[in-house]
Amino acid sequence: MSTAIIGTLYAGATLGAMLAGIPIAFALGAVALVFMLAFMPGASLDTVAQNVYEEMASITLLSIPLFILKGAAIGRSKAGQDLYSAMHAWMHKIPGGLGIANVFACALFAAMAGSSPATCSAIGSAGIPEMRRRGYSGGFAAGIIAAGGTLGILLPPSITMILYAVAAEQSLGRLFLAGIGPGLLLVLLFAAYAAWRFRREFAMARAAYVTGGPEHPILAEDRYSMAERFSTLPRVLPFVVLLTGVMVALYGGYATPSETAGLGGLLALALIAAIYGVWRARDVSPILIATLRESTMLMLIIGMSLLYAYVMSYLHISQAAAAAIVAMHLSPWLLLLTILLLVVGLGFFLPPVSIILMTAPIILPPLREAGFDLVWFGVVMTITMEMGLIHPPVGLNIFVIKNIAPDIPLSDIIWGTLPFVILMGIAILLLCLAPGIALWLPDLLLPSTK
Repeated sequence: MSTAIIGTLYAGATLGAMLAGIPIAFALGAVALVFMLAFMPGASLDTVAQNVYEEMASITLLSIPLFILKGAAIGRSKAGQDLYSAMHAWMHKIPGGLGIANVFACALFAAMAGSSPATCSAIGSAGIPEMRRRGYSGGFAAGIIAAGGTLGILLPPSITMILYAVAAEQSLGRLFLAGIGPGLLLVLLFAAYAAWRFRREFAMARAAYVTGGPEHPILAEDRYSMAERFSTLPRVLPFVVLLTGVMVALYGGYATPSETAGLGGLLALALIAAIYGVWRARDVSPILIATLRESTMLMLIIGMSLLYAYVMSYLHISQAAAAAIVAMHLSPWLLLLTILLLVVGLGFFLPPVSIILMTAPIILPPLREAGFDLVWFGVVMTITMEMGLIHPPVGLNIFVIKNIAPDIPLSDIIWGTLPFVILMGIAILLLCLAPGIALWLPDLLLPSTK
Protein backbone atom coordinates (compact mmCIF):
# COMPACT_ATOMS: atom_id res chain seq x y z
CA MET A 1 0.00 0.00 0.00
CA SER A 2 1.39 3.41 -0.96
CA THR A 3 2.33 6.08 1.55
CA ALA A 4 -0.34 8.40 0.11
CA ILE A 5 -3.10 5.85 0.74
CA ILE A 6 -1.83 5.12 4.27
CA GLY A 7 -1.63 8.85 4.99
CA THR A 8 -5.17 9.40 3.74
CA LEU A 9 -6.44 6.54 5.92
CA TYR A 10 -4.50 7.93 8.88
CA ALA A 11 -6.02 11.40 8.50
CA GLY A 12 -9.50 9.97 7.89
CA ALA A 13 -9.31 7.71 10.95
CA THR A 14 -8.17 10.64 13.10
CA LEU A 15 -10.97 12.89 11.88
CA GLY A 16 -13.53 10.10 12.37
CA ALA A 17 -12.38 9.43 15.94
CA MET A 18 -12.61 13.12 16.85
CA LEU A 19 -16.02 13.59 15.23
CA ALA A 20 -17.21 10.57 17.22
CA GLY A 21 -16.60 12.58 20.38
CA ILE A 22 -13.61 10.61 21.65
CA PRO A 23 -11.34 12.82 23.82
CA ILE A 24 -8.38 14.12 21.83
CA ALA A 25 -5.70 12.23 23.75
CA PHE A 26 -7.48 8.88 23.43
CA ALA A 27 -8.41 9.52 19.79
CA LEU A 28 -4.80 10.19 18.81
CA GLY A 29 -3.48 7.29 20.89
CA ALA A 30 -6.06 4.82 19.56
CA VAL A 31 -5.43 5.75 15.91
CA ALA A 32 -1.67 5.49 16.43
CA LEU A 33 -1.96 2.04 18.04
CA VAL A 34 -4.29 0.72 15.32
CA PHE A 35 -1.89 1.78 12.58
CA MET A 36 1.05 0.36 14.51
CA LEU A 37 -0.75 -3.00 14.59
CA ALA A 38 -1.73 -2.80 10.92
CA PHE A 39 1.39 -1.42 9.26
CA MET A 40 4.34 -1.74 11.64
CA PRO A 41 6.28 -4.76 12.91
CA GLY A 42 4.78 -6.49 15.93
CA ALA A 43 7.86 -5.74 17.97
CA SER A 44 7.11 -2.02 17.69
CA LEU A 45 4.24 -2.42 20.17
CA ASP A 46 6.76 -3.49 22.78
CA THR A 47 8.43 -0.12 22.54
CA VAL A 48 5.32 2.10 22.79
CA ALA A 49 5.86 3.03 26.44
CA GLN A 50 9.59 3.50 25.92
CA ASN A 51 9.11 5.75 22.88
CA VAL A 52 6.53 7.93 24.61
CA TYR A 53 8.66 8.17 27.75
CA GLU A 54 11.78 9.12 25.81
CA GLU A 55 9.90 11.82 23.93
CA MET A 56 8.41 13.23 27.15
CA ALA A 57 11.63 12.98 29.21
CA SER A 58 12.43 16.58 28.37
CA ILE A 59 13.58 19.04 30.99
CA THR A 60 11.70 21.75 29.07
CA LEU A 61 8.38 19.89 29.45
CA LEU A 62 8.97 19.73 33.21
CA SER A 63 8.25 23.46 33.34
CA ILE A 64 4.65 22.95 32.15
CA PRO A 65 3.08 21.61 35.39
CA LEU A 66 5.13 24.13 37.37
CA PHE A 67 3.83 27.05 35.31
CA ILE A 68 0.33 25.57 35.65
CA LEU A 69 0.80 25.57 39.45
CA LYS A 70 1.79 29.25 39.30
CA GLY A 71 -1.24 30.08 37.17
CA ALA A 72 -3.63 28.08 39.38
CA ALA A 73 -2.34 29.79 42.52
CA ILE A 74 -2.88 33.25 41.03
CA GLY A 75 -6.06 32.38 39.16
CA ARG A 76 -7.85 30.90 42.18
CA SER A 77 -7.10 33.88 44.41
CA LYS A 78 -8.50 37.40 44.23
CA ALA A 79 -5.38 38.61 42.41
CA GLY A 80 -7.27 38.99 39.13
CA GLN A 81 -10.01 41.11 40.65
CA ASP A 82 -7.48 43.30 42.49
CA LEU A 83 -5.47 43.75 39.30
CA TYR A 84 -8.59 44.73 37.40
CA SER A 85 -9.66 47.20 40.12
CA ALA A 86 -6.23 48.86 40.09
CA MET A 87 -6.24 49.20 36.29
CA HIS A 88 -9.74 50.66 36.29
CA ALA A 89 -8.93 53.19 39.03
CA TRP A 90 -5.91 54.51 37.11
CA MET A 91 -7.45 54.50 33.60
CA HIS A 92 -11.06 55.53 34.22
CA LYS A 93 -10.60 59.03 32.74
CA ILE A 94 -9.55 57.68 29.33
CA PRO A 95 -12.47 57.30 26.87
CA GLY A 96 -13.29 53.62 27.00
CA GLY A 97 -10.91 53.36 29.97
CA LEU A 98 -12.92 50.55 31.55
CA GLY A 99 -12.56 48.38 28.44
CA ILE A 100 -8.91 49.34 28.03
CA ALA A 101 -8.31 48.53 31.71
CA ASN A 102 -9.70 45.05 31.08
CA VAL A 103 -7.36 44.59 28.10
CA PHE A 104 -4.30 45.59 30.15
CA ALA A 105 -5.47 43.52 33.12
CA CYS A 106 -5.81 40.49 30.84
CA ALA A 107 -2.32 41.08 29.46
CA LEU A 108 -0.69 41.36 32.88
CA PHE A 109 -2.63 38.44 34.30
CA ALA A 110 -1.83 36.31 31.23
CA ALA A 111 1.86 37.06 31.75
CA MET A 112 1.57 35.95 35.37
CA ALA A 113 -0.64 32.89 34.84
CA GLY A 114 0.28 31.71 31.33
CA SER A 115 -3.21 30.35 30.70
CA SER A 116 -5.96 31.72 28.44
CA PRO A 117 -8.94 30.10 30.23
CA ALA A 118 -7.56 31.18 33.63
CA THR A 119 -7.19 34.77 32.38
CA CYS A 120 -10.74 34.82 30.99
CA SER A 121 -12.14 33.44 34.22
CA ALA A 122 -10.13 35.59 36.64
CA ILE A 123 -10.52 38.94 34.85
CA GLY A 124 -13.90 38.25 33.26
CA SER A 125 -15.64 37.32 36.51
CA ALA A 126 -15.07 40.89 37.71
CA GLY A 127 -14.71 42.77 34.43
CA ILE A 128 -17.79 41.61 32.51
CA PRO A 129 -20.36 42.42 35.24
CA GLU A 130 -18.70 45.82 35.81
CA MET A 131 -18.65 46.69 32.10
CA ARG A 132 -22.27 45.67 31.67
CA ARG A 133 -23.29 47.64 34.79
CA ARG A 134 -21.70 50.71 33.21
CA GLY A 135 -23.55 50.29 29.93
CA TYR A 136 -21.20 48.28 27.73
CA SER A 137 -23.09 45.92 25.42
CA GLY A 138 -22.85 42.22 26.29
CA GLY A 139 -21.05 41.26 23.08
CA PHE A 140 -18.53 44.10 23.44
CA ALA A 141 -17.71 43.18 27.04
CA ALA A 142 -17.44 39.48 26.22
CA GLY A 143 -15.24 40.14 23.18
CA ILE A 144 -12.75 42.20 25.21
CA ILE A 145 -12.29 39.46 27.82
CA ALA A 146 -12.26 36.57 25.32
CA ALA A 147 -9.65 38.27 23.14
CA GLY A 148 -7.61 39.48 26.11
CA GLY A 149 -7.52 35.94 27.42
CA THR A 150 -5.84 34.69 24.25
CA LEU A 151 -2.72 36.65 25.24
CA GLY A 152 -2.06 33.85 27.72
CA ILE A 153 -0.59 31.64 24.98
CA LEU A 154 1.55 34.44 23.49
CA LEU A 155 3.04 36.36 26.39
CA PRO A 156 5.62 34.46 28.45
CA PRO A 157 5.41 32.09 30.22
CA SER A 158 3.37 30.45 27.45
CA ILE A 159 2.77 26.70 27.68
CA THR A 160 2.02 26.67 23.96
CA MET A 161 5.43 28.15 23.20
CA ILE A 162 7.10 25.61 25.47
CA LEU A 163 5.64 22.83 23.33
CA TYR A 164 6.59 24.61 20.12
CA ALA A 165 10.16 24.98 21.39
CA VAL A 166 10.30 21.20 21.95
CA ALA A 167 8.67 20.33 18.61
CA ALA A 168 10.75 22.79 16.56
CA GLU A 169 13.95 22.33 18.59
CA GLN A 170 14.22 26.07 19.11
CA SER A 171 15.47 28.12 22.07
CA LEU A 172 12.68 28.60 24.60
CA GLY A 173 14.27 31.82 25.82
CA ARG A 174 14.24 33.30 22.31
CA LEU A 175 10.62 32.22 21.80
CA PHE A 176 9.53 33.81 25.06
CA LEU A 177 11.30 37.04 24.16
CA ALA A 178 9.90 36.97 20.62
CA GLY A 179 6.35 36.85 21.98
CA ILE A 180 6.68 40.10 23.96
CA GLY A 181 6.71 42.57 21.03
CA PRO A 182 3.74 41.00 19.18
CA GLY A 183 1.93 40.62 22.53
CA LEU A 184 2.26 44.35 23.17
CA LEU A 185 1.18 45.03 19.58
CA LEU A 186 -2.02 43.04 20.14
CA VAL A 187 -2.63 44.84 23.44
CA LEU A 188 -2.41 48.19 21.64
CA LEU A 189 -4.69 47.02 18.80
CA PHE A 190 -7.26 45.66 21.27
CA ALA A 191 -7.11 48.84 23.37
CA ALA A 192 -7.52 51.06 20.29
CA TYR A 193 -10.57 49.08 19.21
CA ALA A 194 -12.02 49.22 22.73
CA ALA A 195 -11.67 53.02 22.74
CA TRP A 196 -13.23 53.33 19.25
CA ARG A 197 -16.12 50.99 20.10
CA PHE A 198 -16.76 52.81 23.38
CA ARG A 199 -16.94 56.17 21.60
CA ARG A 200 -19.43 54.68 19.16
CA GLU A 201 -21.68 53.24 21.88
CA PHE A 202 -21.30 56.44 23.94
CA ALA A 203 -22.34 58.60 20.98
CA MET A 204 -25.39 56.44 20.33
CA ALA A 205 -26.42 56.61 23.99
CA ARG A 206 -25.93 60.39 24.13
CA ALA A 207 -27.93 60.88 20.92
CA ALA A 208 -30.78 58.83 22.36
CA TYR A 209 -30.65 60.81 25.64
CA VAL A 210 -30.67 64.19 23.86
CA THR A 211 -33.78 63.20 21.93
CA GLY A 212 -35.65 62.45 25.15
CA GLY A 213 -34.63 58.88 25.90
CA PRO A 214 -33.56 57.58 29.33
CA GLU A 215 -30.03 58.28 30.57
CA HIS A 216 -27.85 55.32 29.64
CA PRO A 217 -25.41 53.93 32.26
CA ILE A 218 -22.52 54.38 29.80
CA LEU A 219 -22.94 58.18 30.15
CA ALA A 220 -22.08 58.12 33.86
CA GLU A 221 -18.63 59.32 34.94
CA ASP A 222 -16.42 57.68 37.58
CA ARG A 223 -14.34 59.67 40.02
CA TYR A 224 -11.38 58.34 42.01
CA SER A 225 -9.26 60.42 44.36
CA MET A 226 -5.49 60.04 44.25
CA ALA A 227 -5.65 58.33 47.62
CA GLU A 228 -8.14 55.79 46.25
CA ARG A 229 -5.90 55.12 43.28
CA PHE A 230 -2.84 54.44 45.40
CA SER A 231 -4.86 52.27 47.77
CA THR A 232 -5.31 49.73 44.94
CA LEU A 233 -1.56 49.16 44.48
CA PRO A 234 -0.36 47.26 47.60
CA ARG A 235 -2.05 44.00 46.62
CA VAL A 236 -1.05 44.24 42.96
CA LEU A 237 2.59 45.26 43.14
CA PRO A 238 3.84 42.00 44.74
CA PHE A 239 2.55 40.00 41.77
CA VAL A 240 4.09 42.47 39.30
CA VAL A 241 7.37 42.09 41.20
CA LEU A 242 6.94 38.29 40.94
CA LEU A 243 6.47 38.56 37.17
CA THR A 244 9.49 40.81 36.84
CA GLY A 245 11.62 38.57 39.04
CA VAL A 246 10.74 35.45 37.07
CA MET A 247 11.60 37.16 33.79
CA VAL A 248 14.91 38.49 35.14
CA ALA A 249 15.84 35.04 36.49
CA LEU A 250 15.05 33.41 33.13
CA TYR A 251 16.55 35.92 30.71
CA GLY A 252 19.41 36.92 32.97
CA GLY A 253 20.71 33.37 32.84
CA TYR A 254 20.28 32.87 36.58
CA ALA A 255 17.91 29.88 36.20
CA THR A 256 16.68 27.42 33.59
CA PRO A 257 13.04 27.55 32.42
CA SER A 258 12.15 24.64 34.73
CA GLU A 259 13.89 26.23 37.70
CA THR A 260 12.19 29.53 36.93
CA ALA A 261 8.80 27.80 36.72
CA GLY A 262 9.36 26.08 40.06
CA LEU A 263 10.47 29.33 41.68
CA GLY A 264 7.46 31.16 40.24
CA GLY A 265 5.05 28.49 41.51
CA LEU A 266 6.45 28.55 45.05
CA LEU A 267 6.53 32.35 45.19
CA ALA A 268 2.94 32.54 43.89
CA LEU A 269 1.83 30.19 46.68
CA ALA A 270 3.75 32.28 49.21
CA LEU A 271 2.17 35.53 47.95
CA ILE A 272 -1.42 34.31 48.06
CA ALA A 273 -0.74 32.94 51.56
CA ALA A 274 0.67 36.28 52.74
CA ILE A 275 -1.78 38.60 50.95
CA TYR A 276 -5.04 36.63 50.88
CA GLY A 277 -4.53 34.19 53.75
CA VAL A 278 -4.65 31.16 51.43
CA TRP A 279 -2.46 28.77 53.41
CA ARG A 280 -4.74 26.26 55.12
CA ALA A 281 -5.05 22.78 53.65
CA ARG A 282 -8.68 23.36 52.63
CA ASP A 283 -7.64 26.51 50.77
CA VAL A 284 -4.54 25.11 49.07
CA SER A 285 -5.96 21.70 48.10
CA PRO A 286 -8.24 23.08 45.31
CA ILE A 287 -5.17 24.76 43.78
CA LEU A 288 -3.13 21.55 43.88
CA ILE A 289 -6.04 19.44 42.60
CA ALA A 290 -6.64 21.86 39.70
CA THR A 291 -2.93 21.76 38.90
CA LEU A 292 -2.88 17.96 38.90
CA ARG A 293 -5.98 17.71 36.72
CA GLU A 294 -4.83 20.21 34.11
CA SER A 295 -1.26 18.89 34.09
CA THR A 296 -2.41 15.28 33.74
CA MET A 297 -4.79 16.13 30.92
CA LEU A 298 -2.19 18.22 29.11
CA MET A 299 0.66 15.72 29.53
CA LEU A 300 -1.60 12.90 28.33
CA ILE A 301 -2.42 14.91 25.19
CA ILE A 302 1.28 15.64 24.71
CA GLY A 303 2.25 11.98 25.14
CA MET A 304 -0.38 10.70 22.73
CA SER A 305 0.41 13.47 20.24
CA LEU A 306 4.08 12.50 20.33
CA LEU A 307 3.15 8.84 19.75
CA TYR A 308 0.87 9.93 16.91
CA ALA A 309 3.72 11.93 15.34
CA TYR A 310 6.13 9.00 15.86
CA VAL A 311 3.85 6.66 13.90
CA MET A 312 3.46 9.29 11.16
CA SER A 313 7.22 9.54 10.91
CA TYR A 314 7.79 5.75 10.96
CA LEU A 315 5.26 5.26 8.16
CA HIS A 316 6.86 8.18 6.24
CA ILE A 317 3.56 10.06 6.20
CA SER A 318 5.01 13.30 7.55
CA GLN A 319 8.07 13.10 5.29
CA ALA A 320 5.92 12.42 2.24
CA ALA A 321 3.56 15.27 3.11
CA ALA A 322 6.48 17.66 3.60
CA ALA A 323 8.03 16.50 0.30
CA ALA A 324 4.70 17.02 -1.47
CA ILE A 325 4.51 20.57 -0.15
CA VAL A 326 8.06 21.29 -1.30
CA ALA A 327 7.32 19.72 -4.70
CA MET A 328 4.52 22.24 -5.25
CA HIS A 329 7.26 24.88 -5.65
CA LEU A 330 5.20 27.55 -3.96
CA SER A 331 6.75 30.93 -3.35
CA PRO A 332 7.80 31.40 0.30
CA TRP A 333 4.91 33.72 1.14
CA LEU A 334 2.31 31.58 -0.61
CA LEU A 335 3.71 28.57 1.29
CA LEU A 336 3.33 30.50 4.55
CA LEU A 337 -0.22 31.54 3.67
CA THR A 338 -1.16 27.94 2.84
CA ILE A 339 0.23 26.67 6.13
CA LEU A 340 -1.47 29.39 8.17
CA LEU A 341 -4.81 28.63 6.51
CA LEU A 342 -4.27 24.98 7.46
CA VAL A 343 -3.65 26.05 11.07
CA VAL A 344 -6.79 28.20 11.04
CA GLY A 345 -8.80 25.26 9.74
CA LEU A 346 -7.42 22.94 12.41
CA GLY A 347 -8.23 25.60 15.00
CA PHE A 348 -11.92 24.97 14.33
CA PHE A 349 -11.56 21.54 15.92
CA LEU A 350 -8.30 21.21 17.86
CA PRO A 351 -6.58 23.02 20.75
CA PRO A 352 -3.14 24.63 20.17
CA VAL A 353 -1.31 21.77 21.92
CA SER A 354 -2.52 19.16 19.44
CA ILE A 355 -2.08 21.46 16.42
CA ILE A 356 1.59 22.04 17.22
CA LEU A 357 2.54 18.45 17.91
CA MET A 358 0.56 17.02 14.99
CA THR A 359 1.65 19.49 12.31
CA ALA A 360 5.24 20.29 13.30
CA PRO A 361 6.82 17.28 11.50
CA ILE A 362 5.00 18.27 8.29
CA ILE A 363 5.14 22.06 8.12
CA LEU A 364 8.50 22.93 9.71
CA PRO A 365 10.85 21.29 7.13
CA PRO A 366 9.33 23.19 4.15
CA LEU A 367 9.36 26.44 6.12
CA ARG A 368 13.01 25.91 7.08
CA GLU A 369 13.80 25.12 3.44
CA ALA A 370 12.04 28.34 2.37
CA GLY A 371 14.29 30.36 4.67
CA PHE A 372 11.80 31.37 7.37
CA ASP A 373 13.06 31.97 10.90
CA LEU A 374 11.34 29.28 12.98
CA VAL A 375 11.30 31.46 16.08
CA TRP A 376 9.45 34.16 14.12
CA PHE A 377 7.12 31.54 12.67
CA GLY A 378 6.42 30.22 16.18
CA VAL A 379 5.05 33.64 17.11
CA VAL A 380 2.99 33.92 13.92
CA MET A 381 1.62 30.41 14.40
CA THR A 382 0.75 31.19 18.02
CA ILE A 383 -1.26 34.27 17.01
CA THR A 384 -3.01 32.18 14.34
CA MET A 385 -3.90 29.59 16.98
CA GLU A 386 -5.14 32.42 19.22
CA MET A 387 -7.85 32.93 16.61
CA GLY A 388 -8.97 29.36 17.23
CA LEU A 389 -9.57 30.19 20.89
CA ILE A 390 -12.21 32.80 20.03
CA HIS A 391 -13.85 31.58 16.83
CA PRO A 392 -16.52 28.87 16.62
CA PRO A 393 -17.22 26.02 16.74
CA VAL A 394 -14.61 25.04 19.33
CA GLY A 395 -13.43 28.44 20.57
CA LEU A 396 -12.53 27.54 24.15
CA ASN A 397 -12.60 31.13 25.43
CA ILE A 398 -16.10 31.61 24.02
CA PHE A 399 -17.44 28.86 26.26
CA VAL A 400 -15.44 30.10 29.25
CA ILE A 401 -17.14 33.49 28.79
CA LYS A 402 -20.52 31.82 28.39
CA ASN A 403 -19.95 30.05 31.72
CA ILE A 404 -19.00 33.35 33.41
CA ALA A 405 -21.91 35.33 31.90
CA PRO A 406 -24.66 32.82 31.02
CA ASP A 407 -27.17 35.63 30.40
CA ILE A 408 -25.24 36.89 27.36
CA PRO A 409 -26.50 35.03 24.25
CA LEU A 410 -23.87 32.86 22.59
CA SER A 411 -24.48 34.63 19.28
CA ASP A 412 -23.64 37.99 20.92
CA ILE A 413 -20.41 36.57 22.33
CA ILE A 414 -19.39 35.22 18.93
CA TRP A 415 -20.16 38.49 17.11
CA GLY A 416 -18.34 40.37 19.87
CA THR A 417 -15.15 38.37 19.31
CA LEU A 418 -15.04 38.59 15.51
CA PRO A 419 -13.52 42.13 15.37
CA PHE A 420 -10.66 40.85 17.53
CA VAL A 421 -10.10 37.96 15.12
CA ILE A 422 -9.67 40.59 12.38
CA LEU A 423 -7.23 42.51 14.58
CA MET A 424 -5.17 39.35 15.03
CA GLY A 425 -5.07 38.98 11.26
CA ILE A 426 -3.79 42.56 11.01
CA ALA A 427 -1.10 41.75 13.59
CA ILE A 428 0.04 38.76 11.52
CA LEU A 429 0.22 40.96 8.41
CA LEU A 430 2.32 43.51 10.31
CA LEU A 431 4.64 40.75 11.50
CA CYS A 432 5.12 39.60 7.91
CA LEU A 433 5.92 43.14 6.79
CA ALA A 434 8.17 43.83 9.79
CA PRO A 435 9.57 40.60 11.32
CA GLY A 436 11.66 42.74 13.65
CA ILE A 437 8.55 43.31 15.79
CA ALA A 438 9.14 39.78 17.09
CA LEU A 439 12.88 39.34 16.61
CA TRP A 440 14.42 42.59 17.84
CA LEU A 441 14.24 41.65 21.53
CA PRO A 442 15.69 38.12 21.27
CA ASP A 443 18.36 39.42 18.88
CA LEU A 444 19.23 42.13 21.38
CA LEU A 445 19.33 39.99 24.53
CA LEU A 446 20.23 36.53 23.20
CA PRO A 447 22.25 37.15 20.02
CA SER A 448 24.62 34.22 20.61
CA THR A 449 21.83 31.66 20.30
CA LYS A 450 20.89 32.51 16.71
